[in-house]
Amino acid sequence: MRDGGHRQPTILVTGVNGQIGFELLRTLQGLGRVVPCDRSMLDLSDLDRVRAVVRELKPSLIVNPAAYTAVDKAETDIDAARRLNADVPSVFAEELARIGGTLIHYSTDYVFDGTQARPYTESDATNPVNVYGATKLEGEQAIAAAGCAHLILRTSWVYGRRGRNFLQTMLKLGAERPALNIVADQVGAPTWANTIAAATAHIVAQGAAAADAHWWARRTGIYHLASAGATSWCGFADAIFATAMAGCTPTVAPIASSDYPTPAKRPANSRLALDKLTATFGLRMPDWRDVLQLCLTG
Repeated sequence: MRDGGHRQPTILVTGVNGQIGFELLRTLQGLGRVVPCDRSMLDLSDLDRVRAVVRELKPSLIVNPAAYTAVDKAETDIDAARRLNADVPSVFAEELARIGGTLIHYSTDYVFDGTQARPYTESDATNPVNVYGATKLEGEQAIAAAGCAHLILRTSWVYGRRGRNFLQTMLKLGAERPALNIVADQVGAPTWANTIAAATAHIVAQGAAAADAHWWARRTGIYHLASAGATSWCGFADAIFATAMAGCTPTVAPIASSDYPTPAKRPANSRLALDKLTATFGLRMPDWRDVLQLCLTG
């Protein structure tokens, strides 16, 4: 991401009212002219307008956390999910390829079917088991086909202090109910949106400081970005209550996924191997328990 050295590069950030986008507005400050993009500025369902805005701004970098993330609703709202998760990143990538810009795009552990025993690497075969995962995979493939410099950052089990997420749901339910049944046979790494935004800024800062004009192109590809360690949804809930509600924690009972049927199937194993991220960018991701503690008490 170079801009001739005479002015700050323009960084377009989408989804700024969402979990990751909100945090990115803070972590990317000082790394360029950050242009926040919310629905009032740009309706992402209007692909012609999306294309026009990119051509008008000519950003050096687009950071795209905007996505259709309602996993169950996506099963019947396929067109809307595909528009946000595949078509929009495709337009971004096509336009950035024209002007030599870079795209940082966030994807998901749900591109995998979750059947293997070990953590998934970036080169493992994808096989999504729900519409959300399938449309996110389509987005990955469209970006790669467009030919722009890009980083696709797959993350997992994202939560934060704002928005709808597992943490906020548990805090609400834990205050209302003395006992909860939580799925225990799905395993992944709870990842704070702030952690994702901080890691992204670390990468962007490296790119901005690089003397190599092809720095981004040489690192183009898919990377897994999540907390270290793993737990189940039940374990995550236990940790939330132990940290945030000491002395008045609800009873948490583990249940199987089959006991809590949902419209969309979820992968049993969502663990992501982080070796490539560390080797390429020097990022060592913190353990999910330490991050949760910081989120709730820091």
